[in-house]
Amino acid sequence: LPDQISNFMESSLEFSGSLGSSFSSTRSRYRTFKVVVIGDSGVGKTCLTHRLCAGEFPRRVEATIGVDFRERLLNVDGENIKLQLWDTAGQERFRKSMVQHYYRNVHAVLFVYDVTCPASFGSLTSWVEECRQNSLGHEVPRFLVGNKSDLRHPGGAGCQVNQERALSFARAHNMMFFQTSAKSPPRRDAVEDIVLSVGAKLKRQRRPPAVNPPAYSGSFKVQNKGKQTALMTCWP
Repeated sequence: LPDQISNFMESSLEFSGSLGSSFSSTRSRYRTFKVVVIGDSGVGKTCLTHRLCAGEFPRRVEATIGVDFRERLLNVDGENIKLQLWDTAGQERFRKSMVQHYYRNVHAVLFVYDVTCPASFGSLTSWVEECRQNSLGHEVPRFLVGNKSDLRHPGGAGCQVNQERALSFARAHNMMFFQTSAKSPPRRDAVEDIVLSVGAKLKRQRRPPAVNPPAYSGSFKVQNKGKQTALMTCWP
């Protein structure tokens, strides 16, 4: 199965490249930034990226096999930019033959863990190391997202990830930290804060190399036409 996935990725990327001329007008209008979303299987990466791009919680979710694409158009300080979110599989057997593809030309990384699953938080060190092994240094903006905050129980401290611990990890790895729920955000704009923060951070970067538009179906494009809200971090 991993070999089949790898072959599919190769053919899809080649197909995408062959259609480059048909997307030239789109590329000229937007700077496109590739954002990979990584973390253990089951932490809610697919639901989070769906919420970030489509503005809603998906009605049906299946485990990601390989990689899935979603897109979000933003207007940041008068400039239109496109975020291309790569929702990656958390299971090693689906990732092994594909790592080289989705770490190529990355502009930002979202590290996602489940606030009710300490094991998923403990795995973050391995995900950071995987980024290092694929030449993603600290110059690539990083964001830490604690997902499923709606499932946190006041009396369940032993089986949950303490927010101070997450903040400490974020500081140590130069990450902006967010805690939210893709299903039931604590605030209406809680998830929106994440995508706006990513967009603002990337907008300040130099013009990135072109990223081929995905050749897959099922991508979402949501135009944010409202005025940019104030950005926030979780520490002073």
